[in-house]
Amino acid sequence: MLGQLQEIPYVGYVYLAVVYTVLMNFYLSHNVMKARKKFDVKYPTMYSSDDRFNCYQRAHQNTLEYIPYVIILFVACAISWPLFASICQAIWVTSRFVYAHGYYTGDPQKRMRGVFGYIGFLGMLLYNLYVGLKLVIGF
Repeated sequence: MLGQLQEIPYVGYVYLAVVYTVLMNFYLSHNVMKARKKFDVKYPTMYSSDDRFNCYQRAHQNTLEYIPYVIILFVACAISWPLFASICQAIWVTSRFVYAHGYYTGDPQKRMRGVFGYIGFLGMLLYNLYVGLKLVIGF
């Protein structure tokens, strides 16, 4: 059933990184839904006068703002270096949990605990830049 995929070293990690990303997004979304109940914020209200709710909302919203870029970088990177791409993705996803829990404290500065996610983000960005330059100009 898996055919040639089984012959590609480390490709299983790519699939696990994708699942990890989806589960993280579900988790953050679920936390916003719980916060809506906790702070009595009705749909379709995006933000509340209660900043405690807004911290939950922003943690998820900021993640959604970054996901398109991260996924594009991940897929491009995984084509040629699946293990590295998966490690970078796992770093970024893990950082989003830390980022969100820092935000959930109600002190937005504590979201910065998740800044280590840029290691994964920049790792994939720079690797894609390197591969692109190498393919185009033989860098």
